Amino acid sequence: MYEFSVPMALADYVPVILFAVAAVLMQRDYYNKMPKYAFACLAAGCVNAFLAGFLKATWKLLYAMGVCDFQVLNMMFLPVQSIGLLLTGFGLVLMLCAKKQVMLAAAPPVFTGTFVFIAMMVLGLGAMCAALSVVAVKMKKKGLIVVFVLTFLCYMAMGYLASREGNSAAMNWVEQGVNTLGQILLLAGVATLHKAGAREASFS
Repeated sequence: MYEFSVPMALADYVPVILFAVAAVLMQRDYYNKMPKYAFACLAAGCVNAFLAGFLKATWKLLYAMGVCDFQVLNMMFLPVQSIGLLLTGFGLVLMLCAKKQVMLAAAPPVFTGTFVFIAMMVLGLGAMCAALSVVAVKMKKKGLIVVFVLTFLCYMAMGYLASREGNSAAMNWVEQGVNTLGQILLLAGVATLHKAGAREASFS
């Protein structure tokens, strides 16, 4: 049995919305700096990561309201978010490597094990935060490196908390707080780059 309340379920939408705002800013700012295939990766990744969080929050809300336990929405979270974050990070890296010959790797076959999804999530998050840190350096906003490193650490901490056994209400609130903090940091970093003129800047 899960210990979800309606306020907790509604709070789960907050980091999803924060990520959505950060994703829109990234796509607006970097669209004109990306090859089409790189932007396709970024856009598809952002959509997948958003949907993963939105659907899981919806599952929690339906469960908390006593409507149903729609487990499919919960089970989709890890693979969909992992693929989304991997594509997001890959798209940003491709933007920085646009003038180099970068080959797109074939997608690995999907299977039921969780290790591949965790690896994809870590790789995608690392690539996303690293690429944004490079952008920050190029825009002479080196202090944002700390923000993106903390973002990465919050994501990792959230993943660790989510993987632990037990579904107590207290631990769910802690996980939600870490997740929200991570999304606030990501949005703060992306918004700072946006205000600094990321859309007009050159990263070559």
